Amino acid sequence: MSATAHTSPATSPAVAGQVVLAFDTNNRLAVVEAGGRVDLPFRGPDRGAALAAVDRQVVRRSPPAEHFTVETPAGRLAVDLVQAYELAPTASVRFATLDSLEASAPTLDPDLRTILRTLEPRLHQIPYLHLDASDFIYKFRPEKERNTGIYALDATATALYQSKLCAAIKALARAQERTAGQPVSLDFGAVEYVIPSHFGFCLGVKNAIERAYETLAANPGRRVFMLSELIHNPFVNEDLLRRGLRYLQTDKGLPYDTEGVPVPSGTAGARPLLWDTLTPADIVIIPAFGATDEDKARLVRKGIAVCSYDATCMLVEKVWKAARAYGREGYTVVIHGKAEHEETKATFSNTRRYAPAVIVRNLDEVRQLGEIIASDDPRVRARFFDLFANKHTPGFDVDRHLERVAVVNQTTLLMNETLEIVEHLKSVYVARHGPEGAARVGGGARRDTLCYATQVNQDALTRALAEPLDAAFVIGGKNSSNTYQLYRLCEQRLPDRAFFIQNEASIRSRDEVEHYVFPAHGPGGSHGGHLEVHPLWPGDFAKKRVLITGGASCPDGLIQQVIARINSLWPAEALRSVDAVLADLGARD
Repeated sequence: MSATAHTSPATSPAVAGQVVLAFDTNNRLAVVEAGGRVDLPFRGPDRGAALAAVDRQVVRRSPPAEHFTVETPAGRLAVDLVQAYELAPTASVRFATLDSLEASAPTLDPDLRTILRTLEPRLHQIPYLHLDASDFIYKFRPEKERNTGIYALDATATALYQSKLCAAIKALARAQERTAGQPVSLDFGAVEYVIPSHFGFCLGVKNAIERAYETLAANPGRRVFMLSELIHNPFVNEDLLRRGLRYLQTDKGLPYDTEGVPVPSGTAGARPLLWDTLTPADIVIIPAFGATDEDKARLVRKGIAVCSYDATCMLVEKVWKAARAYGREGYTVVIHGKAEHEETKATFSNTRRYAPAVIVRNLDEVRQLGEIIASDDPRVRARFFDLFANKHTPGFDVDRHLERVAVVNQTTLLMNETLEIVEHLKSVYVARHGPEGAARVGGGARRDTLCYATQVNQDALTRALAEPLDAAFVIGGKNSSNTYQLYRLCEQRLPDRAFFIQNEASIRSRDEVEHYVFPAHGPGGSHGGHLEVHPLWPGDFAKKRVLITGGASCPDGLIQQVIARINSLWPAEALRSVDAVLADLGARD
């Protein structure tokens, strides 16, 4: 029997009764068993009676979330959802995972079976029933509440995360967290470094890292997983793996098997997956990039506590909230991002609940989209589905859904590119509709979705690039989008002397550097995704002025290790000591 659901009970035809579904913080459903049948414990002729049934067995709960009505064998039922925090001592209900209920379908009451089928597209909402639309899942901690101890757990963590030089630079140059200051110079004698005022970890990354280490420390004996890579830095991820964390899937969404080997698309079932071993006793942390509705629903079915360990960055959520608002105002949402990136996948998944959406990678793709918008030729408009295959919402209607658009962005991209995209779209709509066409494009300052941390790192780097320089090194993971954007700025200023490196080992010698060529045009692009050996200063022992910066996922320790490596290219007697340079910084304060 198919179920017909309605999302607005207040305007639906009369209902035969009310059901309240109560979920614990592990997203397991409260059920009652009698005579070998599993049934719904909280129901009544109306909401008051159903909630009264809840309150007889649940000591603390969230307010009811009004969700849908459904046609069941018993007639039309209104269904509300609550989170149950504590059961009464005399409670007769038990909590069951949705997977376990599905596996025992023959024993389920027919109404329960029907409601569970109807609940499927709403599973991602269950962990967040206690949150209002304006709430954030995980707010940034104030500086005084940061758990800085996790950055010095042992010698390995100290070397990775700690840097006296970086700490001194931040204390000197960062008068304001959100405003770029003047770069700082570190004069070691034979080589002088120019360091932007802002570099390295952003608040979202700090939150996620601290959450991961704290969770591991607080749960000895429990399995702790990360949905995918915590951040795009291999050295941070390797340190967490060393401490017992495991990853369920790669940054491209390929699941790991129980041996930790990625399983290619289309071969699931050939090997047992870590996903399949999850139980409610396990912990799964959602990284700062966020997660898709599909991944959250999968965790809900298995009875995993999702919200408690969701480390989605507030600034990523800000993008989601802007997309939701645009959708409610009738805009189609254009997402400026990389379709293969975890953050863009999560934003797309979240956006499609509220609006038609399409992902555009860069200004070139937007120009192609603009040609489609500007044309009335059906053949031109049909090109949309080839150009943006797998990057638009189901049922996208080119004739209806491109009448008004609003732009949001992946938070790690260049601000100027997003603004260029907005301005180009405005020019397209003005050309088609006249001056009033500009109002058909949203995405200006009113709902700015550009991450201030990404932007201040870019602003600080731009100021540093105005200095006389012999080379620039940008440090970050090979899959770090924001690091690549910083490299692009350096490449524009120093075409043959800018290097994208992972750590100090990338600097082979005075003669050679291992430079990473980022796959700028995405998977399957014409170039990128590999290392190249570039010349550095072969045979040149003159004093150098070198810019160094790190992406938002680059630990301070790596920056100091790169400085030490470059220093090692000169004789020790030609160099000043770290302590002498630190004294210089202290004298400037």
